Amino acid sequence: MSPFLRLDKTLSALAHPARRAILQRLSQGEVRVTTLAEPFDMSLNAVSKHIHVLERARLVRRRRAGREYLLSVNPAPLDEAASWIAAQRTMWTKRLDTLNAILRAEDRAAAQSRLARRRRLRR
Repeated sequence: MSPFLRLDKTLSALAHPARRAILQRLSQGEVRVTTLAEPFDMSLNAVSKHIHVLERARLVRRRRAGREYLLSVNPAPLDEAASWIAAQRTMWTKRLDTLNAILRAEDRAAAQSRLARRRRLRR
């Protein structure tokens, strides 16, 4: 799977507040599916669908322990998304700093031009 497709899946999975809440709960440690679903005001089936979205995005791991399924968080996709966001922030910060410098230089040049024009008019 391409890095951009993985990023798309991660960000799409994080777009829903219930899935973010599930990840927040899983950050405290491994938990059974039924225990994870208890605080949500939705059916177990609905929570299960959200879990499947998180699994497809590789944000959640599922393991079987006897008759139960235990879920845990997988931070790797979050780290990949954070790295991509940091790279974008760096690139845009540089571009905006360059634009800011150009605009300030243009402002200074315009101010100097106005000042020179006023001086010529006073003579």
